[in-house]
Order: sequence, then structure tokens, then C-alpha cells
Amino acid sequence: MTRALSTPPVIAAGFLAGSPQPALPAAGGLLLRPWERTDAPAFLSAYQDDQIRRWHTRRPSTETQVLEWFDTYRQDWERERGGHWAITRDGGEVLGRIALRGLDFDDGTAGVAYWVLPAARGAGVASRALTALTTWALDEIGFHRLELDHSTRNAASCKVATKCGYLLEGTKRSAAVHDDGRHDMHLHARIRSR
Repeated sequence: MTRALSTPPVIAAGFLAGSPQPALPAAGGLLLRPWERTDAPAFLSAYQDDQIRRWHTRRPSTETQVLEWFDTYRQDWERERGGHWAITRDGGEVLGRIALRGLDFDDGTAGVAYWVLPAARGAGVASRALTALTTWALDEIGFHRLELDHSTRNAASCKVATKCGYLLEGTKRSAAVHDDGRHDMHLHARIRSR
């Protein structure tokens, strides 16, 4: 049974899956690229960091599990569910992770998530990566709205979001579970300029 829409989708189905996941250049010599098998040790070590563990309760425990996640990431792209990139210095050293998730082509919306390794914090890595991904998703792909949420206790993530033009729209009460219990979450969004 074909679903009838009263309005056409913002982005046509098959638009992303018809091509390989791109590498996206970012300012300051950064490159967002799809995850590679050789990145598994760096990815796993990220989840040993206290700050990343504090904000991310879903964590891999072995390199084998990381490789399973990478397979899921590839499937997400092929099925147009999401895109997951390593934030790297010129395509080599992994500095962090950024993702576009929950793709809704009918409404033209998606969510953004990221983390940065301790050695790369405070140098603008997250904001440069978020700017590059946002520009690509809104201007090249045609998403209308990107959402980003984080714990109200995560001041660093709030700073990155606002620096990149993601306006704070409100607080989702008791919306996420962390190791220390439920957290209120800030909801930020960026909308494509007309």
C-alpha cells in the first residue's frame, strides 16, 4: 500500500543512499570522514574518558563491539537512517565523533550528536566539526531543521551549540538517563535560512 502525502517530502528517498558517505572538510585542517576499522582502538579509548562516559550511557566495551557499531553506521547510511563520522586531523588522527541521526526526509529534520577526545578539547574542534556538518546537511542535502540536545549539566556542549547558531528552544524535563540518574535536556535547533 502506497502512502499518500499531502505535501512532497523535503528530501527525496534515495538521495543519500545513492552515493557513498562523503568526507567533509572543516576549518583548521579537520576532516570528517566515515569510520574505518583501524579507528576501533581510538573509538574504544574515548569511552574510557570520564567526561564522555558521563554524557554517553551507551558505550562499547571491546574492539569487536566497536567494529559492530561501525557496521551499523555503514548500514545507517545505506538505509538513510544516519551518518556517522570520525572527526580527524587531515583524515588521520581521530579527534572525536559527530553524527547525523534520526533522519526524517518527509519533514526535512535530523538530530546531531558529537564528542571530542580530551586532547582535542578547548581548541574549537567540536564547533568547527559541527559547523561543517551543519552547512553540508542544510545547504547541500536540504534538511530544513537540525536538532541537538544535551544534559542541562553539560555546559561545554551548550557553549558549542550556541556558538554554532543552534538556538536554545527549551528544556525537556527528565528526558534522558545518565549514570547518575535522569537529566533534564536542553533542546537546541538550527533552521535553514530561506
